[in-house]
Amino acid sequence: MSIRRTFNRKSAATGKKRPAPFSIRLSDEERARLAVEAAGAPLGAYIKAKALGSAPLRMRRSGLSVQDRKALAQALALLGRSRLSNNLNQLAYLGNIGSLPMTPETEAELQTALHDVRDIRRLLIRALGLKAEPGQ
Repeated sequence: MSIRRTFNRKSAATGKKRPAPFSIRLSDEERARLAVEAAGAPLGAYIKAKALGSAPLRMRRSGLSVQDRKALAQALALLGRSRLSNNLNQLAYLGNIGSLPMTPETEAELQTALHDVRDIRRLLIRALGLKAEPGQ
């Protein structure tokens, strides 16, 4: 007996056959409108709930669309590859042991870097839907 025949016989014996999918064509504008209305909920589930008048949908855990999550993942990967935290740690170490000449220009550049890191942190916290710690 072939593998295909065995598989088909076993799957038929379970009686759990998935229903056939239903396809619908949407224009770019229609799809964009539905994505806005779904407000982060999975689009297929939103359309199904809207068509059948089901209960309100639960949001994805992050509340981000797939495209937003992909962009966020790419941004985090770039940030990790930048070795920014390692470089800042080395600068802090050199400053603590007195090996970093602290000129006004160096101090201004470090202050700029500090503000940039704080901005990146704030934006990532907002993008992830997290709450910032008090005083941050």
